[in-house]
Amino acid sequence: MLAKILVVEDEPDVRFLLRMLLEEEGYHVAEADDGEKAVVAALESPHDLVLLDLRLPKMNGFDVCRAIRKRSAVPIVMLTAHDDSHDVVAGLEAGADDYVAKPFVERELLARIRVQLRRTHGGGRGSAVLHGGPLELHPEEALVLRGADPVNLTRTEYRLLLHFMTNPHRVYSREQLLEQVWEYDYAGDGRLVDAHVRRLRLKIETDPANPTLLLTVRGMGYKFVP
Repeated sequence: MLAKILVVEDEPDVRFLLRMLLEEEGYHVAEADDGEKAVVAALESPHDLVLLDLRLPKMNGFDVCRAIRKRSAVPIVMLTAHDDSHDVVAGLEAGADDYVAKPFVERELLARIRVQLRRTHGGGRGSAVLHGGPLELHPEEALVLRGADPVNLTRTEYRLLLHFMTNPHRVYSREQLLEQVWEYDYAGDGRLVDAHVRRLRLKIETDPANPTLLLTVRGMGYKFVP
């Protein structure tokens, strides 16, 4: 079945370009031209991915992202102003899975979309239940429990935690995580990793400011200590 992508962009010319580009790749495309319409469209009809501009009328992209994340784990790729570091970090903290800077390179945008769409929760890691401190991860069900309580993770957060729990105590650099979790075979942005680690800590750590499970190894990267 062909993937359905929601394009959220208020500039008609850019929205038309994105529709043409995505439809040429065989995707079904739905559109929203402001933030309020985007939230309604994302939550009332199932989509496989949301392509989200951050500068929107009525409701900005950061708030749109947060609103979607409260009820959905759909992959979100945000469109940001070129080299706007604040927007990138804020968007990732709001719940986006990835970003592409505008003006975008069509090949790069399509590659980022394909990476998100080909992911599955299970990740092909087998069915054994993984344990780490208070956490249980059930790969067959894509379920994470903290004690008896389910942990609500996005697809990318789940894959990151699965990777760490499958390889406890091993230190991973940002570059290795981008390659193995985000599946990038080219230089990526370490801010993606840092933002997702921070979000993951908020959900799995008793005290996210003083983590005991997902640790920073200064100058090297991150590791998971059960």
